[in-house]
Amino acid sequence: MTVARSLIPGLEEIVRNGDPKRQAEAGRRIAELFLQDAANLRSDHVDLFDDILVDLVPHTEIAARADLAERLSILANAPRALVGQLAHEVEISIAGPLLRRSPVIDEQTLIQIARLRGQGHLLAMSERPTLSPDLTDVIVRRGDRDVVRRAAGNSGAQFSHTGYSELIKRAGKDGVLTLKVGQRDDLSDMQLKDLLSGSIDVLRRRLMEVVKPGRQIAIRQAMSEISGVPAKIESRRDFAPAQRKILALHREGELNEGALLGFAKNHQYEESVATLSAMSGVNIPTLDRLISGDRHDPILVLGKAIGFEWATVRALILLRLGPARVPSPTDIENVRVNFVRLMPVTAERVVNFWQTRQSA
Repeated sequence: MTVARSLIPGLEEIVRNGDPKRQAEAGRRIAELFLQDAANLRSDHVDLFDDILVDLVPHTEIAARADLAERLSILANAPRALVGQLAHEVEISIAGPLLRRSPVIDEQTLIQIARLRGQGHLLAMSERPTLSPDLTDVIVRRGDRDVVRRAAGNSGAQFSHTGYSELIKRAGKDGVLTLKVGQRDDLSDMQLKDLLSGSIDVLRRRLMEVVKPGRQIAIRQAMSEISGVPAKIESRRDFAPAQRKILALHREGELNEGALLGFAKNHQYEESVATLSAMSGVNIPTLDRLISGDRHDPILVLGKAIGFEWATVRALILLRLGPARVPSPTDIENVRVNFVRLMPVTAERVVNFWQTRQSA
């Protein structure tokens, strides 16, 4: 701090007895000095800056404090006391940047601010890269619609059982929140069922469209449990064991294109169709009817709409034909060319049409 003292003669006197204008000027100059060399400062030097800046910075104008907060918000060695002081300010242009991303604000300070300040502070806080269950408990309890939606859509947020219960309760009156909560990877099957129980049918259908493919099978299972009627599958094949297997893969986070490719290569028809249903949102009876038809087109459409690699599409075509029928290389190449030429937007429209026309 000897450098600061040499640059600003009479610093001690300014801090203790100076008029606000002189204190503000000293605060701006010392803050700039810190920012210029922050990357090279030892922790004890940062503490020295902190001791002086907490007394001087409050005298600077709002615009200066807002600019300082923005610059401090990205520093891992920002002065902790000063950051905490600025984060507590009522003016959101000052507190906001620090609440959104400063890595030096501790958990208890965040919770304290969340309990004391208004919706602007809560909204900024809900955008942090990570949010603990204790913090989200306060945010969900005190936050307005926009705050709670933002927190629910934050993949780095964690929610306690109580927090999720409140989210699901509020989602019953907020369709946007229903969609955000329903897309969360950490939502349990039981919580998903509770969420769907309080939603209207149009939201359930919309949720099916926006969730990851693996979540769709869980939604169908939840809807079956809510209605009390098992999903009807009109087919000569028994897909129930395959559905259970796919649901287990979904719960383990292993329901993906690689799993589908394995099923197809092993000629596991039921498992392949059940996986395609989960990934596409088209029900099993419709897919079974389409895939067992006379043409490869449905497989090409599904593959393009979902974004499969050609190897997966090829394996599904071979599965459709059965192990006793091996197409010629020319036939396979012609199908591959058709797959490459098929536009994704066209494939998506066809799949959407299948979804709207499929049986309940």
